[in-house]
Amino acid sequence: MTPKSWTGKKAIIIGAGPAGLTAAHELIKSGILPIILERESQVGGISKTVVYKGNRIDIGGHRFFSKFDRVTNWWLQFLPLENEENRSGRGDASSSPDNVMLLKRRKSSIYYQGELIQYPLSFSVDTIKKFGFIRIARLAASYLRRLLFPIKPEKNLEDFFINRFGEEMYTVFFKSYSEKVWGTPCSKMGTEWGAQRIKGLSFLTVMISLFGQLIPHKRGYNQKGIETSLIEYFLYPKFGPGQLWEAVASSIRHEGGELHENMEVRRIILEGTHLVGVEAISKTTGETQRFDGDYFISTMAVKDLIGALPESVPAAIRTLAVSLPYRDFITVGVLLKNFNLRDKANAWILKDQWIYIQDPAARVGRIQIFNNWSQALVADASLSWIGMEYFCSENDELWKLSDSEMIAFSIKELQLMNFAEPTDVLDHVVIKVPKAYPAYMGAYSQFSRIRSYMDQYDNLFLVGRNGMHRYNNQDHSMLSALIAVKNIRDGRSDKSNIWEVNTDDSYHESKPR
Repeated sequence: MTPKSWTGKKAIIIGAGPAGLTAAHELIKSGILPIILERESQVGGISKTVVYKGNRIDIGGHRFFSKFDRVTNWWLQFLPLENEENRSGRGDASSSPDNVMLLKRRKSSIYYQGELIQYPLSFSVDTIKKFGFIRIARLAASYLRRLLFPIKPEKNLEDFFINRFGEEMYTVFFKSYSEKVWGTPCSKMGTEWGAQRIKGLSFLTVMISLFGQLIPHKRGYNQKGIETSLIEYFLYPKFGPGQLWEAVASSIRHEGGELHENMEVRRIILEGTHLVGVEAISKTTGETQRFDGDYFISTMAVKDLIGALPESVPAAIRTLAVSLPYRDFITVGVLLKNFNLRDKANAWILKDQWIYIQDPAARVGRIQIFNNWSQALVADASLSWIGMEYFCSENDELWKLSDSEMIAFSIKELQLMNFAEPTDVLDHVVIKVPKAYPAYMGAYSQFSRIRSYMDQYDNLFLVGRNGMHRYNNQDHSMLSALIAVKNIRDGRSDKSNIWEVNTDDSYHESKPR
């Protein structure tokens, strides 16, 4: 089968994550045949859902929330909102009660000095009791001090945090977790990550949100005017994020697109500054196959993409690419018969989807409670199914631990925080994800040189988190793909509009059509 308005053009897409699948779906509408090459056996990239003995793991936790109507509507065309699917008039399989988006209220906490503190802050007796009036006064005084006497210039991420929150709030809410994520003291990191991810968040916006909780809010997923870190509601696929991307992949195949899994791109074939094909090796058969195309969209890690280019690439560019830093990710799924966040009747006393661990004594950075994302993620709702998340690098001692060692380490940390005892553990699994987070340090300071070099290839478009070496949210990865497809459709070789996609920017709302 080929697209209905077949033009004879082909686009080779490297990677079947959110950006790659979004690009493929949109290309079909333009009559361009997408050929997707995915190195893994499952689509979705880091947004896939891993199934272990009937229990589902959302790697990293994915809230489906966007300030861009086009992205939200794009999701809902595949998985309509629960209880609204019958209104769409659709008669396909997507109208099944299981193929839906749930509307969830965001709940999260910070574990700090043995206490669980709701984050974002809530206006409650419990919060005031845990903080105490003295600490609350110190938080306010610390912020006012930096409001009047900010650190100038901001030389690092620590300065960035302190200027917006004050030293006290930085220490309680940001320091330990951020340093776990990046493996580097905030005082030695640049400001780029903060500027991209939380530039609209400050002590003031947190306080406005805190007192705003006293005013009833409309229950819904359209919260464009709210800072991303403070949103109250979000969409979530009933069976985890992978459910959406598997539905998209199915649609692409149905419409005539090609999806080749277990295919790892090893070589890029050029004619001058024009790509003509790629060679990929099958991870199942070991055979090498060539795929030719007219357009090329890459979501693979930039360092690997440049490594697949011919030897004519300047040595300085290759050296920079090899030196680009990444943070790797380990999730330990733990099934518990008893979890200290339930009461004696085994009912939930905590509704949090995740808990940030702001305690340097523990290596775990965050704990997801999958029961609270969706009960469908858990095979037996009477049990607790959690994900302990660790950030590291491939040469770290943590990454090198065997699965049994990693599990034992995680169980000790649960016991350390008084969340569970070893006898409560019924089952466990370890999932490792390399290059999960492109990092903003080291060679990244010279990334503009890599970008300028790669932009010379007229029919190559870099999109997505790893493709752009940018810590994008899921919706921004999708936006980069939507804009790339528009550029292809319009015959535009200038890629500057793709690179302008950034977390919390809103000007693109009316741009990609």
